[in-house]
Amino acid sequence: MLRAKVYDVAQESPLDYAPVLTKRFNNQIYLKREDLQPVFSFKLRGAYNKIASLSDQEKQHGVIAASAGNHAQGVALSATKLGIKSLIVMPQTTPEIKVNSVRAWGAKVVLHGDSFDDAFLHAKELAKQKNMTFVHPYDDPYVIAGQGTVAMEILRQKTDNIDAIFVPVGGGGLISGIAVYAKFVRPEIKIIGVEPDNSDCLNQALKAKRRVTLKQVGLFADGVAVKQIGKEPFRLARNLVDKVITVNTDEICAAIKDIFDDTRSVAEPAGALALAGLKKYVETENINEQT
Repeated sequence: MLRAKVYDVAQESPLDYAPVLTKRFNNQIYLKREDLQPVFSFKLRGAYNKIASLSDQEKQHGVIAASAGNHAQGVALSATKLGIKSLIVMPQTTPEIKVNSVRAWGAKVVLHGDSFDDAFLHAKELAKQKNMTFVHPYDDPYVIAGQGTVAMEILRQKTDNIDAIFVPVGGGGLISGIAVYAKFVRPEIKIIGVEPDNSDCLNQALKAKRRVTLKQVGLFADGVAVKQIGKEPFRLARNLVDKVITVNTDEICAAIKDIFDDTRSVAEPAGALALAGLKKYVETENINEQT
């Protein structure tokens, strides 16, 4: 993680103090502004770290990924920056604006199937056929290490007391990366995952003590609509994550408004997830004067 090469494409995003939320909840609240990255998401960190680690021969063959959103743009930007060809498989249901933004970063796009799972399987097949490297959105040590640089920045930006870090969870790449670094450097910090109550693959896996596959997932927070937690993320998270909180769609919507009130920016639902969980945690556990 300390050797992660993410800063060729990513920037150290601000850790913004949220005065309105801080006053309202009587806790020091800060927002990590990954929406200010070139692709408006943390996803390019892991994508670039993985692609930059490839051998010269692997780079010549190019990279392939399956995604309907932020990972696709992260892979496309990273590959173009490194002068590597990229192919992104997206579901046929993907909004045209997302398809065009991936193409704008220099990737070729193949539309296949009606869901992420369809696109994922097709991408794996194409990877074999074309001898390209598949860049997984979360279940890869290099991707996890890239996402973990978020924690490295948080601990550098906030050197005094931190009681808890709230992290949105989809496939688990971000929370496992953050947990590995934060628990190694500051083991007293609580790492709390937040999931929609209709897409809680980590919550269900921790309860069952094994990875489970959800029959269906809610699509409002489409960035975290994952049926099964990643294998490597789960191996790490089960020992390092202190708690998982689930929130409903109304709570996510309220968090989107709260972020707007403090920053005048509109977060996507998955981006507001962590704040929704923080609010619920503070209220249910009666937490005061923490950070």
